[in-house]
Amino acid sequence: MLFTWFMLTGLILLFAPQNLTNDLQFTFARIFRWPLTIGKNFSLYARTRQPASDATFDRKSQYENHITNLQEQLRLKQEEIIELSRLRVRHPALEKAGFIMADVIRYSINETRSELTINRGQNDGLVKGLFVLGDNSIIGKISEVSPRTARLKLFTDPASRIAVRIGNLNIDRLMQGGGKDEAKIRLLPTKYKVRVGDKVLAGKKPGFLDASMIIGVVARCERDDRNPSMWDITVKPVCDIERLNSITVIIMNPQN
Repeated sequence: MLFTWFMLTGLILLFAPQNLTNDLQFTFARIFRWPLTIGKNFSLYARTRQPASDATFDRKSQYENHITNLQEQLRLKQEEIIELSRLRVRHPALEKAGFIMADVIRYSINETRSELTINRGQNDGLVKGLFVLGDNSIIGKISEVSPRTARLKLFTDPASRIAVRIGNLNIDRLMQGGGKDEAKIRLLPTKYKVRVGDKVLAGKKPGFLDASMIIGVVARCERDDRNPSMWDITVKPVCDIERLNSITVIIMNPQN
């Protein structure tokens, strides 16, 4: 019955004069103006709120990324503090020394040159001549410094000269870099007993190294071809320098 009435009403409106149907449309619009306005405003509000929600999500993501970065920096600092504490325990003579850890950013190791470039420099208090540790052994000295980086000349570099002592021998000799991964000690009389495997220690140097520290190990010991009364001693590093990712610079007189 309801369907029939709707059909009749529709037919009447279909064939009714246009001015009558226009009046009906205007009357409908006036009667339902408020509900239609409320629906329109609600639709606009929903559309304008969507970008704000995206902006809120972006800010939240940025904060989370920032927190993650800070947590990683904190973790690295904690590892650095632990490693520096271990260094002081292993080397009590360097208790009052300062240590600066650095990452290796470039290797230049061949027959004519043995150097590393690190990501610390003048801004971190580095100067030429400072001794450098790698795996708890001396590997060389700072040779060049810029504001943010520094160059480390390894003791195997042909231009390197470091005073050393072999094992328990109470005598210092100059060790010269031999290129690649070895150095040479000459002018040591054969009356001194030297064996393969003897530890080689970097000698003390006031203001730079207050205690002797291991720098290498005797790899070969033969009579010098030109002077058979002298030893020709080959020294190798006690760590794999080319695998080092980080090193530690020793500062004997830190400012603070």
